[in-house]
Amino acid sequence: MIDLSTDYLGLKLKNPLVPSASPLSKNIDTALRLEDAGAAALVMYSLFEEELQAEDAMLDRFLLHAGLGHAEANGFLPDQSEFQGGLERYLAHLNQLKRRLEIPVVASLNGVSPSGWVELGRALEQAGADALELNVYHVAADMQASGAEVEARYIELLTELRRVVSLPIVMKLSPFFSSLPHFVQQIEQAGAQGVALFNRFFQPDIDLDELRMADQLHLSSPDEALLRIRWIAILRGRTQLTLAATGGVHSEGEALKLLLAGADVVHLASCLLQHGPGKLTEILASMQNWMEEKEYESLAQMKGSMSQQNLPDPTVVARASYLRVLDSFSPRSGVWS
Repeated sequence: MIDLSTDYLGLKLKNPLVPSASPLSKNIDTALRLEDAGAAALVMYSLFEEELQAEDAMLDRFLLHAGLGHAEANGFLPDQSEFQGGLERYLAHLNQLKRRLEIPVVASLNGVSPSGWVELGRALEQAGADALELNVYHVAADMQASGAEVEARYIELLTELRRVVSLPIVMKLSPFFSSLPHFVQQIEQAGAQGVALFNRFFQPDIDLDELRMADQLHLSSPDEALLRIRWIAILRGRTQLTLAATGGVHSEGEALKLLLAGADVVHLASCLLQHGPGKLTEILASMQNWMEEKEYESLAQMKGSMSQQNLPDPTVVARASYLRVLDSFSPRSGVWS
């Protein structure tokens, strides 16, 4: 039997397939089905600091100020203690997942301020999360903000949280840093245990009929795995951080390639949203069959064997491959005749 176990943020997992933050974790029964399908851990849907702030402002408006100027109205106002806010609901759901699931549960926090991250991170740790994923969804659109300032924002948030939380922390990054290896090194020095590559920014579209900006949800495609393969192959062996691949995994092919490049775990979301928990079982079985055919005895033996440091020609993940690929293209017969 092939040993598929892997290390994820210091947690020993039975295999490398981990459902990432998505609506799937909002339902206990669905989470149980994912566990039964073979999921080795579960990342919860994200807790957004902005939503909590907006909810607090709404409660303050309608509960605390609704009776101003009308003393007789005070007796008709609902008791504020009866309301369960977004944070309380998230913590209660986390507690339920921890009680019902045997696999580790990772909380996902999408914050905007250092103080918010600290308070929310402490609450998630106390609620029993096994680890914490930090999702800094920041679009650097300010022309006055330098790249160094953008990076400092991430490091500040991580440092503040690390100061008060002892949980393993994985930082979910975008691919838009000018020197990703250097920034990953900074994250490691600031106390993170892992990085997840890469966050997917949702891109606004333009409605040509209505002439307005339109928000649309686009699920990932297998082609997106290529960017993850390159950077994980470059980072493997150059950092002690756990490397989590997220985005573009729709079959055993993408999962195996990312593991060969050096990923410790592979996150799944879009393929599960499209096909259900059974897709995870299918991918896991196909991975095992492929590894048996290639005579691998364990995931540890395979993991990172195709990283940059282990390749006979390291330039295949660098600029030289770009030149070779461009030179290799030729149009179909008859296209330019």
